[in-house]
Amino acid sequence: MEVDELLAISPEQLAQALLVRRQVLKQELPNVIRNLEAEEDSLVPRVRRAVESHRKANETVAKYKEDRNKSQRVAAKLLVDVKDSRDNLTETGGMVNLDPNWKKEELIEGLEELENEIQTSALDHRSERKLLDRRKKLLEENERWLKSRREANPEMSRFIDSRKQMVSSYREADSAHRKMLDAVSKAQPLHEKKVLLNAELREIRRQMDRARELLDQSDLAIEHWERRLDGGFGDLGAGFRDLMAATNRVTSGGRSSFARNRKSESDLKDSGGEDE
Repeated sequence: MEVDELLAISPEQLAQALLVRRQVLKQELPNVIRNLEAEEDSLVPRVRRAVESHRKANETVAKYKEDRNKSQRVAAKLLVDVKDSRDNLTETGGMVNLDPNWKKEELIEGLEELENEIQTSALDHRSERKLLDRRKKLLEENERWLKSRREANPEMSRFIDSRKQMVSSYREADSAHRKMLDAVSKAQPLHEKKVLLNAELREIRRQMDRARELLDQSDLAIEHWERRLDGGFGDLGAGFRDLMAATNRVTSGGRSSFARNRKSESDLKDSGGEDE
């Protein structure tokens, strides 16, 4: 609607339009509220299920993480023990005729390096899986070497058994870690679904609160505009202020509210400039 068309609307026309709008809202809002309540009733169980599914998924992640950490701690302790045993055997001549392939691979140093990288690096799931695959390959090669060493040096049984326990603990840790990563992947869409459903429920409740507020205001608003149409738009007392004051002032040659506000802002800027 153009400015001239807006200015051509009489106060009576505007008041009548507002009255009709409020009357229509009073008739329609109860149905709107009932529909919103039905949507809320339908959505609440879905939100609860989504929250519960996400909670269970997080519990699964936490369980595998604890399993991984537990096995990791055991393996790390055994790694220190095995390293000390290896050094002792080396000093006493027990580590003779080592397989050149094993010397090249250096299981213990490789495990220490991987352990440090896993613990200190911020890795994505793909990088973590690659590290786990590297450790799996290293452990498999070590198992083959252990078998050959036991046959060649029976006195190393204790050392070899400790290393087998270490390898077993690392494998348990890696298995739990992989399961944890899978659980994290499954938990992510559940989290996103929970967030979306909660946002939808909040929006429905916001609309419902607003509809109830408008309905509560309907009778007063209808009464107000009926009084205006009957009594006019001047000062009617008892909270009915003069709605035509600004129009009458401009008609009489005075400034509009917009022009008066602009002048006040200009005066404030001029005053500030003088202070500087």
